[in-house]
Amino acid sequence: MDINNEISLRLRFHKDIPENADVLRQKFANYTQIKSNDYFVKIRGYHIWLNLKGPQKKYYSPHLHLELEPTSPTETNIRGLFGPDPNLWTFFMFLHFITAGIFLIFGGIAYSNYILTFDTTFDFIVMILMVIVWFLLYFIATQIRRNGNNQMKYLEDLYKEILNS
Repeated sequence: MDINNEISLRLRFHKDIPENADVLRQKFANYTQIKSNDYFVKIRGYHIWLNLKGPQKKYYSPHLHLELEPTSPTETNIRGLFGPDPNLWTFFMFLHFITAGIFLIFGGIAYSNYILTFDTTFDFIVMILMVIVWFLLYFIATQIRRNGNNQMKYLEDLYKEILNS
């Protein structure tokens, strides 16, 4: 998977494997028995999460979520999603909602001031600042993803190793 040519912040992939979903699930379950200082595997039904732990885990460390979808008794489609730490993702969503809320509030105030023929300069300045904050949040998120590229490759190699076991 080419990480650098993606616009989206959460990279997705899918792969068809000529094995039963239960057999694949068992391969991942076997890896939960291995006590590694680098990663851990969590399984809930046909959803599997590969996470980094210990000294490797940073605020920008990604996790890999895999969903096993049986397409036939002998074939499985694996849908994968690289995502940021859930706490970091929640924080960024909070910042986006606050930014959007401030933009909408000052848009309403600007409209009211315009109708009442009051000065709208401050309202438009705040709205422009919120647009700049949105772009700034996007660029910060791309930088965080770029910091985690090596760890994404590590998780992808781990995923491939488990599939080949």
